[in-house]
Amino acid sequence: MKILIATDGSEFSRAAVEKCSRMLNLFENPQIKIISVYEQMAPMAAEPFAISAQYYQEMMDLARKQCETFANDSVEQIKKMFPESISSIETEVRLGAPARVIVDEARDWNADLIVVGSHGRGFWGRLTLGSVSDAIVHHAPCSVLVARSDSEK
Repeated sequence: MKILIATDGSEFSRAAVEKCSRMLNLFENPQIKIISVYEQMAPMAAEPFAISAQYYQEMMDLARKQCETFANDSVEQIKKMFPESISSIETEVRLGAPARVIVDEARDWNADLIVVGSHGRGFWGRLTLGSVSDAIVHHAPCSVLVARSDSEK
């Protein structure tokens, strides 16, 4: 079984990794890919407060490194629960719109399951802010597990 776990480093993502980890013993030889996505930063207002291209590049580099940390932390979280039994875990950090990148990766990798956390914003929050998990559920090429953290119950 190929399981794609999406993380943004939040408590909601950690809850999703934990929920998925509890289910891993149900699958024989699961293949796990952890993906973390960062978005392009939009340039801010022009003169007189122009910000250099170097600043934007440093911010993008920082965002990428942060996503690498999120992905590696998720690997460690899984390995703590299953020190010997999980043999195949890979990570990927990508630039783009999170929902689109996650759905595209699931399609390209032929994932059987996508695991994401829910921020629990509800209908009005999704209406005004959008929802990555909602978009994934509606566009995924496979099953999706949306996990809530214990604080949302």
